[in-house]
Amino acid sequence: MSFELLKKDSESRARLGRLTTTRGVIDTPVFMSVGTQGSVKALDPRELTEMGTQIILGNTYHLYIRPGLDIIDQAGGLHRFINWPLPILTDSGGFQVWSLSGADGKARQISEEGVRFASPVNGDKLFLTPEVSMQIQTVLNSDIVMQFDECTPYQTAGRLTTEAEARRSMELSLRWAKRSKDEFARLDNPNALFGIVQGGMFEPLREESAAALADLDLPGYAIGGV
Repeated sequence: MSFELLKKDSESRARLGRLTTTRGVIDTPVFMSVGTQGSVKALDPRELTEMGTQIILGNTYHLYIRPGLDIIDQAGGLHRFINWPLPILTDSGGFQVWSLSGADGKARQISEEGVRFASPVNGDKLFLTPEVSMQIQTVLNSDIVMQFDECTPYQTAGRLTTEAEARRSMELSLRWAKRSKDEFARLDNPNALFGIVQGGMFEPLREESAAALADLDLPGYAIGGV
């Protein structure tokens, strides 16, 4: 994957760019049509193409739970499963582990190794780690793969997240970024792995996270938790 900066606005930070992937070109800024379980609701691939859709956003967490990796793998990956020839970006599952765990966060257990949680479909106990997330996204064969991270909450059960808590979360995500990169390389995934900047509402933490991720020399970076 490559990125070309085409134009900058002299009076703001607005800019135009172009991402080139093996499955197509993406002009930025771009709106990614959301296909939580692969397909975009109420629209078929032909309609998406006619609308000028350049990339679809898939959801690793939901695809892992339903329809499951075996079915997608048998189809030959997510592109063939949904009959979509252009680029796909898949998130890592970290946000859903946070957002679907209840307001108090008690439906999940976060450790250095990963996150234990219950499937919202049938209650099965699941364990998601940076390595498992990379393995899932390799089966999906998405063009842009997101690192596994912890989405730092703004508040939990009405209590604002402190800077110390945001730092612990950010540092955990950085360690998970390194593990994601190592597993991505071990799997010999030919696609692009992006890092995710965390740090909550604290600007110094955001800057520290961005600098540490840049040291990993990844093809791209996302701003998480906004």
